[in-house]
Amino acid sequence: MDPTQTNSSKDFDEHSTRDDSEGKGSHIPLWQSIKTFPRIVGYCLALSSAILLYGYDLVIVGTVAAMPQFQSKFGQQLNGKYIIPSMWLSLWNVSSCIGVMIGSILGGYYQDRRGRRLTLAIGSFLSTIAIAICYISDLPDDIDTRRGVFFAGKLFQGICIGILLCVTQTYMSEVLPVALRGPIIAFYPIFTLLGQLVGSIVVYTSLKHTGAESYRICFASQWPFSAVPFVLAAILPESPTWLLRNKRNEAALKAQKRLDTHAIDSAAVIEELQASILAEEEERGSHTYIDCFRGVNTRRTLVVAFANIIPQMFGLQLLANASYFMQVVGMSSTNSLIFLILGIGLGLIANVISLWTLNAFGRRFLISSTLATVAVLWLGMGIAGIFKGTVMIWYSSITMMIVTMVSGLGSWPASHVVAAEASSLQLRAKTQGIGWFTSGIGTAVFAIILPYIYNSDEGNLRAKTGFVMMSFAVVAFIIVWLAIPEMKGRTPMEIDRMFTLKLPTRAFKDWQSDIAPTDGRENSTKTTKA
Repeated sequence: MDPTQTNSSKDFDEHSTRDDSEGKGSHIPLWQSIKTFPRIVGYCLALSSAILLYGYDLVIVGTVAAMPQFQSKFGQQLNGKYIIPSMWLSLWNVSSCIGVMIGSILGGYYQDRRGRRLTLAIGSFLSTIAIAICYISDLPDDIDTRRGVFFAGKLFQGICIGILLCVTQTYMSEVLPVALRGPIIAFYPIFTLLGQLVGSIVVYTSLKHTGAESYRICFASQWPFSAVPFVLAAILPESPTWLLRNKRNEAALKAQKRLDTHAIDSAAVIEELQASILAEEEERGSHTYIDCFRGVNTRRTLVVAFANIIPQMFGLQLLANASYFMQVVGMSSTNSLIFLILGIGLGLIANVISLWTLNAFGRRFLISSTLATVAVLWLGMGIAGIFKGTVMIWYSSITMMIVTMVSGLGSWPASHVVAAEASSLQLRAKTQGIGWFTSGIGTAVFAIILPYIYNSDEGNLRAKTGFVMMSFAVVAFIIVWLAIPEMKGRTPMEIDRMFTLKLPTRAFKDWQSDIAPTDGRENSTKTTKA
């Protein structure tokens, strides 16, 4: 029998009252934390270029598919108008998802063997090749061959993005102190939206061009985003956690000093990380993908997996294809692109505000409250879809913008934070790989089914798709309430302890730890003698 199980009730009773006024690291003002750890913030900001590429790629298929020039080259005529067949639109959407699934598993495995920096460089380099395949996809004479080459390019690009996303989230979660973990990991939706915004603007400005040049410009604009992570890999300090796990203690201390300012006692940070890694190794000697589903890690892995599909549950895939979707509803191609850009801009503002909300409110509250609000908004759009006319079109477009804003304030950034917090240090890379693999599955499912639900040549639900999205948001709300624990302000050792004790989901928030309330940084600043 596991001794932790027999003592879990006793330990829970001893620590089940936590004073929220306690001096936890997460209560440090955001601006003060940024000034304390400027180098870490800078490196994470630069690393977000990989997320920018993800955001661009996420919107590029849906937005390019709304371009008349692209539709005439890759589409077919229906009732005197060019459209992309539902089958190929679904395949193109799902190709990136399948690629992310493959890339995340490869990235989770390879970065544990060769390190975070090398994995980042390889993913970035391969991405440039994938973009080239998309760029030349219109050269074959046969239309099905053109569609197939574009599918292959998007699949390969998805593999590269899966690698980049996996290593980026792993690196950030390993180097960030408790006080910055929530706000900085919120870079994921911020830079995803920024990538979508850049992509949408590029597509909109490319409409004035004729022929293949219009959409080729969109593909070519991805190359600079691919180059930045490759250059960054040459100057980025290796993850101290990875170095410690590979018994390279001196290199870990050197890397930590590059991440910290002179005011931080880097040796104390390394000692704290060593203690966490040692405690995990005493319980689990190996760290394979199978270990992610053994014992207490099963629950942690499932939390990470579900957190990664929350964005699909509130409607991210539909929002990413908003331009094409609004044309199906009845809006002109020009207005649909304008509304897409406005929606992304508003969502970007909301996600910037989330840097504060993640520091001020709990993850469970942010996710559940925004999911409930989104469910009501989708219900309203579904009801509006029963009617016809201009009012329905504008109401649907405004609803999608508001959904983007509401989700940006809570469920979108908070889901990424939960995914980064829940895994153990020892299994973090592989758990993140599983998380992004699950995200790829979720995205693939929605990418396949949504066009068949709303497209005019199949389900033709149009704005009534809101009823479907409301159902998914309600299901997500219920699962969050039952299964997602509150981990705001907790160190890796505290999170390990709570999962080991098998605390009920809603007991995480008020559990009082007997472990020091910092991750080795908040109280590690050097003092000088008078």
